[in-house]
Amino acid sequence: MNKIHFNARLSESTMEIIDKYYQFDNYNSKSEFIEEAIKHYDSYLNAEASTEFLEAVIDDAVKNNMEAIANRIGTVLFKQAVEIDMMMHVTAATNEIDEGTLSKLRGECVQEVKSSLGRISFDSAVRIQKG
Repeated sequence: MNKIHFNARLSESTMEIIDKYYQFDNYNSKSEFIEEAIKHYDSYLNAEASTEFLEAVIDDAVKNNMEAIANRIGTVLFKQAVEIDMMMHVTAATNEIDEGTLSKLRGECVQEVKSSLGRISFDSAVRIQKG
């Protein structure tokens, strides 16, 4: 490898650092130590640039996945709302329920959903209605 000779001006404190460490890691010369230090710093700067790039890529990927998940959840909730609406219309058409009973049932259902954290089933509703 061809080496280029050039003059450099360094502060005394920097020279003290070089003097202190160049033999510590078994470098043959101060020049070799400085060259390795520059390569290390270059790697550090490139890694920092790579980290910024990766952060942006990861951020975009997470954002896209979250949007896809939100869209899927929205679709499922819409389908469930349609099915529930159909069930309510069929139930209302086939049963005569007065306003007082309906109001009482709504209160009981709110409490049931709260206490079960939304994990309700038709089986439990049948058991409740049969007493």
